[in-house]
Amino acid sequence: MPQSPWWTPAVHADRRPILLARNFIEAAIRGFLVDQDFLMVDPPGLQRSPGNETHLHAFSTTSIGNDGQAETLYLHTSPEFTMKKLLAAGEQRIASLGHVWRNRERGPLHSPEFTMLEWYRVGEGYEAVMDDCAAMLRLAAAGAGSSVLRYRDRECDPFAEPERLSVVQAFERHAGIDLLASMDADGSTDAEALAAQMRAKGISVPDEYTWSYLFSLVLTEKVEPQLGIGRVTILDEYPSVEAALARKSGRDGRVAERFEVYACGVELANGFGELTNADEQRRRFGLEMDEKRRLYDEAYPLDEDFLAALAIMPEASGIAMGFDRVVMLATGAPKIDWVMWAPVVEAGA
Repeated sequence: MPQSPWWTPAVHADRRPILLARNFIEAAIRGFLVDQDFLMVDPPGLQRSPGNETHLHAFSTTSIGNDGQAETLYLHTSPEFTMKKLLAAGEQRIASLGHVWRNRERGPLHSPEFTMLEWYRVGEGYEAVMDDCAAMLRLAAAGAGSSVLRYRDRECDPFAEPERLSVVQAFERHAGIDLLASMDADGSTDAEALAAQMRAKGISVPDEYTWSYLFSLVLTEKVEPQLGIGRVTILDEYPSVEAALARKSGRDGRVAERFEVYACGVELANGFGELTNADEQRRRFGLEMDEKRRLYDEAYPLDEDFLAALAIMPEASGIAMGFDRVVMLATGAPKIDWVMWAPVVEAGA
């Protein structure tokens, strides 16, 4: 039976307490950022490059100049490139709360247009943005009048000390897989070695695969559902090949200063000790776009201004948080559309 549209009075009345909680949470987080001396910035959505990660898909449009010439522009998948240009310009602590767009994404936890909270700290280690995340999750729960974060039948206490777990530890604990055994000292990977371990653990392996595909398969099927249960999990030290925008760890070059924050099995934020080597970033983007061409028969241009700015950008740490997901978990909403004042219309609706 078809559901009534979101704008019908009865449906809106059911959603309104959640939407008011969203506003309370936003106000609390903005207050936190101001107290921490962050400057709120407003990056434009239209960009020459929407980002250069293999599995991120953008919306494109055509811009017509005053001379009548057409140019392809993209709605950004993150404000990252613009914000890093601002760091290169001299800003020290900046944050953005605004809309981003990602194609091929729709579901209980995904919307093609959603709100992203992104912030950067110059001259500070990425542990500082981990602490920011933990503080914001506590503010979100309090703003919703809740003592827990909840998604379906899972709960998480945001007021408890977060668990910090490396990706290698998580694969061993939750999948029984020694991830480093499929990686060489230089960070290169061995897909056959990982596939053999998966088969030994009874994990299905497709006929065709890459190491990155198998990594993602184990992460999503075996690891992620176990994270953030009872308390927040900070999943740290991703393999370098899965961290195109992060600097390598000074402890072990096979892993990078990338982490994700989980609650109730749901990924909420993705943070980095930011890579500032422009040549290395260009090389990594090239590899990502080569793989995108292979898998999807498309690729996005590089933002040459971003790469030029990266050469003078200071050392920094940054993070992007899915604001709508945080509101979902703070209010116990069953799907992302419930926490949006006006959800993106579904195909065929």
